[in-house]
Amino acid sequence: MPNLAIVGYGKMGRLIDQLAPEYGFTVTARVDVDRDESLGGADVAVEFSVPSAVLDNIRKVSALHIPIVIGTTAWLEHLAEAKALIETNQTALVWSPNFSVGVNVFTRLVSEAARLLANEKEYGAWAWEIHHITKKDAPSGTLIQLVDRIKAAGYGRNIDVSSNRAGAHPGTHEIGFDSAADTITLRHTARSREGFARGALKAAQWIIGRKGCYEFSDVLFGA
Repeated sequence: MPNLAIVGYGKMGRLIDQLAPEYGFTVTARVDVDRDESLGGADVAVEFSVPSAVLDNIRKVSALHIPIVIGTTAWLEHLAEAKALIETNQTALVWSPNFSVGVNVFTRLVSEAARLLANEKEYGAWAWEIHHITKKDAPSGTLIQLVDRIKAAGYGRNIDVSSNRAGAHPGTHEIGFDSAADTITLRHTARSREGFARGALKAAQWIIGRKGCYEFSDVLFGA
């Protein structure tokens, strides 16, 4: 059984710990601000911490030549530095704004819809989300990625983007295309954090033995 280090031991880290045996992992280190267990002997690390800690965590883990899965969001302004660290230390990283398998399939469906409607000028577009009140980034990395994929698919018109933060909602993302004749609505709703944890563990299985930087879509659909 491969050894797993959990970096960041909040709600997601504890859920990763709970589910890890289902994916064949033995958890050998749990690291957080108040616990500093040794990463030595880990075959892979999963990181769910805070944005300000991500780059330093990548630096520490990659220096030990341990591949790492980054589940934290809102840190991508440091992605170029992270890639340089991974290359220098000859290890591997998987990142994504969202480790839900469903969201990644949803993103592909959104891209295809945008491609098909790119030249249908009567269709306007919107992108909306809601998350729990404690989520700090708005719009989320997932919504930003969805908007980027719509644009990359050739849809060049305005996309109205909005976000809500309320209660304990685990996350809903909605993309819509509207014309005078009809409306097309695509929506993904998360029921719990479990989908994110399972996706991260799936990525952790996949990254062992690889080198380089990957997105979760590479894990699901091929690098």
